[in-house]
Amino acid sequence: MSEVVIVASAFGADAIRRDGHEAWLEVVARSGATAFEVRRELFASEAQAGLPALRTLGEAIAAHGMWSVYSTPATLYTAVGELDEAALRLALDEAAALGARFVKLQLGGFGSDAHANGATIAACVRGSTARLVIENGQLREGGLIAQFAGLFEALEREGYADALGMTFDIGNWQWPGVAPRDAARQLAAHVEYIHCKAVVGEGARRFAAAPAADDPLCADVLQLLPRDVPRGIEFPFDPSRVAADAAHYVAWLAAA
Repeated sequence: MSEVVIVASAFGADAIRRDGHEAWLEVVARSGATAFEVRRELFASEAQAGLPALRTLGEAIAAHGMWSVYSTPATLYTAVGELDEAALRLALDEAAALGARFVKLQLGGFGSDAHANGATIAACVRGSTARLVIENGQLREGGLIAQFAGLFEALEREGYADALGMTFDIGNWQWPGVAPRDAARQLAAHVEYIHCKAVVGEGARRFAAAPAADDPLCADVLQLLPRDVPRGIEFPFDPSRVAADAAHYVAWLAAA
């Protein structure tokens, strides 16, 4: 059985901004999930991302018997491929205040044959209690297999292969037209956290959705990825049966 994380956005972005992350902790805990992913972009004010507020939220999560993931939309590399050290250090500080097990950033504009600046990344994460993981996004910038393969190859060349890991988002690959199975075959060795969602619609009009019980894509990709890493629910629950949906999908994903 895999550990399952419920991502805050599963409750709806508007609901999280209106009621706060804390309002859903009881539902998450009762669902059987082992962790909760806090999303920085869903804070209603910048004060909620302040270190005192994050400490309070982290204590509330721990009081419910769960650990946390801290997710920020910040990118590790700028649009021109330079390491954004300031963004990384801020994310690490915020994750530390929350007490998160993982801190998740987007990749950004890393070039497939660029220098990764592994020494700087390693210096930033040294002593951090949160493991740095980089997620594939929905844009071509930061959403192509070659970029991630290039990053991990560059880190290995520079002697910092263990500086970070990957969050593999099954659904996000489909926005830039990448086959998730191909990505899983090439990148599985680096995956430390999985985001699970199906995708409906076409082109720019794509939306996250709950996978069907017999969804072949989700099943195939999960079989290609490490079994012993946490799996996150990042698709919306039905607002009319939030608690039941949460419990149902936690049990399904843990055993899938």
